[in-house]
Amino acid sequence: MAKLLYSATMSVDGFIAGPGGDMSWMAALPDTGPHEVADGLWQQIGSLVCGARTFFGDDPNAGTDSEGAFGGLWSGPQFVLTHNPPDRVVPDTTFLSDLGEAVTAARAAAGDRYVNVLGADVATQCLTAGLLDEILVFVAPVLLGDGVPLFRGPGAALEEISSTAGPIPSIWYRVVR
Repeated sequence: MAKLLYSATMSVDGFIAGPGGDMSWMAALPDTGPHEVADGLWQQIGSLVCGARTFFGDDPNAGTDSEGAFGGLWSGPQFVLTHNPPDRVVPDTTFLSDLGEAVTAARAAAGDRYVNVLGADVATQCLTAGLLDEILVFVAPVLLGDGVPLFRGPGAALEEISSTAGPIPSIWYRVVR
């Protein structure tokens, strides 16, 4: 069964987006060259689960070839949690209002690859429901001062799987149950 992975880039002070979900800070990050974890991550993802704020939110690459998940490299089935789905059809996207249904569908679609969770609220819901398996955090060299924190809600014990050093270090954790 596919594992649920929450991956996010956060500021040193713990925010994944600025106030109001502003993601413009991501476009201002310096190009640090190859990153052994980030560069191949998109190939390990079989489907996405995200909330409406993330899906319809601020993409710092909007209007460019890098628009979309993983800088435009990833495409595939997306499952968006919302109580207000759009009237129009969005290719490869299913809108659901139930977390359990969304995760079940995303796992089936992902096959033997990860279901990547996008968005702090959905990640917190998955953690609270005991569905989240792993967390991958990239730490960007910036202080946002305010915004959307990596998590809001209950705590959990984590066990480090791996970490990388560099201009944008990463830490990959397993959620201890």
